[in-house]
Amino acid sequence: IPDSSLSAAIGYAQESGIPYEVGLIKNKYIGRTFIEPSKHLRDRAVLLKLAAIRKVVEGKRIVLIDDSIVRGTTLKHITHLLKEAGTKEIHVRIASPEITHPCFYGVDISTYSELVMAHTTRKELMDYYKVESLEFISIEMLKQCHPQQELCRGCFTGQYITKMFNGLEEAHTIK
Repeated sequence: IPDSSLSAAIGYAQESGIPYEVGLIKNKYIGRTFIEPSKHLRDRAVLLKLAAIRKVVEGKRIVLIDDSIVRGTTLKHITHLLKEAGTKEIHVRIASPEITHPCFYGVDISTYSELVMAHTTRKELMDYYKVESLEFISIEMLKQCHPQQELCRGCFTGQYITKMFNGLEEAHTIK
């Protein structure tokens, strides 16, 4: 998914031996859709943001790479676009672990209810997106990718770099 997943997609292609092809065109005038303030605006932005290239995806089994799944809006629209363009199978690979906890540092995702992976199983998401498989990078693999950096993993593990946010799941109801 252009553009935030480009490096992950190229790396996946190199490691797997599956050729990298551009199957989606991005409207450069639409920004990050997951940060729009309402579901209606996010849905609208996604519809304007991307278009499938039928000649590239029609009749093919594809691996779709995304950087993360936050609310799940973008991926739903993209898988629909790809199916409409005649994609035979879609296998989704996510270049981050599952985001199951709010982020309080830089990305304004403050509630568990906004996070699709906080209350949905992988199988439920596969059915919802109508995809054949869905895999996330593990926390351990993320650490291996960035061995020299101390990364905040609060949104993946619930353990934040400052103590003020640790244990917040006790204050929120998780489905």
